[in-house]
Amino acid sequence: MAQAVVIGAGPAGLMAAEQLANAGHSVVVAEAKPSVARKFLMAGKSGLNLTKDAPLETLIASYDEAADWLQPMIAAFDAQGVQNWARDLEQELFTGSTGRVFPKVMKASPLLRAWLARLGQAGVDVRVRWRWTGWDGQALTFDTPEGPQSVVADVAILAMGGASWSRLGSDGSWAEILAAKGLTLTPFAPANAGLLVEWSQHMSPHLGAPIKGVALQAGSAQTRGEAVISQHGLEGGGIYTICKAVRKGAPLTIDLMPDLTKGEIATRLSKPRGKSSLSNHLRKVLKLGATRTALLMEFGRPFPDTPDALAQVIKSLPVRHAGLRPMDEAISTAGGVPRAELDDGLMLRAVPGVFCAGEMLDWEAPTGGYLLTACFATGRWAGQSAVDWLKAQSIR
Repeated sequence: MAQAVVIGAGPAGLMAAEQLANAGHSVVVAEAKPSVARKFLMAGKSGLNLTKDAPLETLIASYDEAADWLQPMIAAFDAQGVQNWARDLEQELFTGSTGRVFPKVMKASPLLRAWLARLGQAGVDVRVRWRWTGWDGQALTFDTPEGPQSVVADVAILAMGGASWSRLGSDGSWAEILAAKGLTLTPFAPANAGLLVEWSQHMSPHLGAPIKGVALQAGSAQTRGEAVISQHGLEGGGIYTICKAVRKGAPLTIDLMPDLTKGEIATRLSKPRGKSSLSNHLRKVLKLGATRTALLMEFGRPFPDTPDALAQVIKSLPVRHAGLRPMDEAISTAGGVPRAELDDGLMLRAVPGVFCAGEMLDWEAPTGGYLLTACFATGRWAGQSAVDWLKAQSIR
């Protein structure tokens, strides 16, 4: 029975631990924080979107340039696999109108409790407040409440997350340890992050208001998703969908009336205005509502003189912003361990017997179930690859 150590007790780490324990190996899970799966539990506060009930090709496309890399892993544990796994833990699920899958209880804690109980029955030993500090020769080293500890493991899985929400455990400090081993890592960058906007005073009444009925575009990224006007800018699923393109420098525009053509809007604007002010005229002929009108006033002025030119502004309203919110406030991060540093089983080429999984890997995806699906799938893949590697070692 081999000694396996999993570092990081989030979804990827726990999934890897389960594969190793099910294969009969002794598994220790080391978690730096006082409790496990903190980011997972935080995600549960908004309902715990476990996966997206969609065909494999739809799931895979959401991982963009990492799609080819992740395809076999997600094919082996796709949306149906995630749902079957959750139901095996006696969790009732439902699928929303957009295909997003949630536990009926709309929180993470019952699922996590059931999972931890099953892992405990399989003999998995979870140790909290164990912060990984690197290697001493062949031994993994940890800072623990009992002082420095060393563990010689036959195999190790690293699943310590990216570099956002550091208070929940994902601080990216592991990057320095791996860089010291000679690995070339992709720098971290915010993903699924809000947008910084310095609002004028006239936007104060609209803080917290949802933006509905619009289309957002940045480069080739487009979405009809919603956003929210926050004190510091724009938040929400629609913004997260296009934030990668914004991060890479693409200008962001909002189509305030995506269901009408530019010509149709210009025709409405051409109606006689009479003695009405321009704002009243816009309100009457366009019926944008308070929030979209406020955005038009914020980003569109000074307005052009002709209906055709103003219609173009309404169809492609430029958003003036100061970039993305700080990385630690992002829902997830891009960057980390790139494909080139790993073999097909997610083992580090430079450190045989050490595998990586979850958000440590260099991939990103929008919210909507894609993040957790890939964390589960890569954790499972790394765990099974570690089992296979141990088997091969025993034969030699």
